[in-house]
Amino acid sequence: MKRVRAIIHGRVQGVWYRGWTVDEAARRGLHGWVRNRHDGTVEAIFAGDESLVDDMVSECWNGPSAAYVRNVEVEPFHEPVEPGFHQVSSV
Repeated sequence: MKRVRAIIHGRVQGVWYRGWTVDEAARRGLHGWVRNRHDGTVEAIFAGDESLVDDMVSECWNGPSAAYVRNVEVEPFHEPVEPGFHQVSSV
């Protein structure tokens, strides 16, 4: 199982990015969560089959149609991840 933390930069708040992420991650059977951050970015944890996680990270560059993604930072994530994929409170 691969686990990563992704920080998505750009116009990603107020454009349904979190809802899109929940839908896309769940469709791939991934586990983790997504949330807005006070600095205007979106943060997500993706856990699952390596190829599906890589596919989701790649798709984060597109996002929903109203989003404009400037950068996607990805780093390994080593903490446990609960089953399912959901939206959590902003930080």
